[in-house]
Amino acid sequence: MRLFICILMYTHLAFAQWIDYPDEGTATLTHYDLPKDYIAACGCTGDSTHYPTAALSQMAYGSSAAFGPACGYCFNLTLLNSYTSTPPFFPTVTKSVVVKITDRCPLSEGGWCSGTEDKPNSSGQYLNFDLAYPSSYIKDGWFPSNVSYYGYTDFGVWNITYKVVSCTHWAGWNNAAALGSVAYLDSSSVCCPANPTGNSNDTCPSYSDHNGLAPDTTTDDAFSSNIPTLTTFVLAFVTFILFN
Repeated sequence: MRLFICILMYTHLAFAQWIDYPDEGTATLTHYDLPKDYIAACGCTGDSTHYPTAALSQMAYGSSAAFGPACGYCFNLTLLNSYTSTPPFFPTVTKSVVVKITDRCPLSEGGWCSGTEDKPNSSGQYLNFDLAYPSSYIKDGWFPSNVSYYGYTDFGVWNITYKVVSCTHWAGWNNAAALGSVAYLDSSSVCCPANPTGNSNDTCPSYSDHNGLAPDTTTDDAFSSNIPTLTTFVLAFVTFILFN
């Protein structure tokens, strides 16, 4: 029975609608450790990790596996105040950073990346950006703090504003090696446009939402593949549980 309940819960999450977020708004910001030169979910080049990157919460990212429509997009993120500290900390200096989305922050029931179309995370936000930090480009101590008052420097979770911006504002823009997808992986499994606009010829589809083909972000060659959908797998598994 416990397995059945878990499957139903997972099925509910799998069929939730992707979040159609505006070009600017508020969100939460966390951070995670992404090794330098690591190839994350979008399949962006390893050199992209030399500059500010982030994972976006799954339902805004637009896929439960591999690449999604958010891959390659750039956002200007501005810190507002710490969320988990008591009282909240409001920095006197405004800190912003332009990040490129290279990874997915997995959906969970109660984590910071738990926002769905009809349920925000515990901070009341539908989007969460998980900043790759420490970073070779972002200096240690970039996050504001007041250790004399709070006794620690890492607040963990911040309320922020975000704004979609052209990737020409991203620190890695002038380094061709930091743009696009890794060339040695099958182009049907990676998708990291240099500067997506929302058009189908320069923006990733959802790997696990439908069988749409990713734009070729490494070469000019056309390609085709048939990517199995997550929902097909879930339906088959639930049917097996119910009738066996």
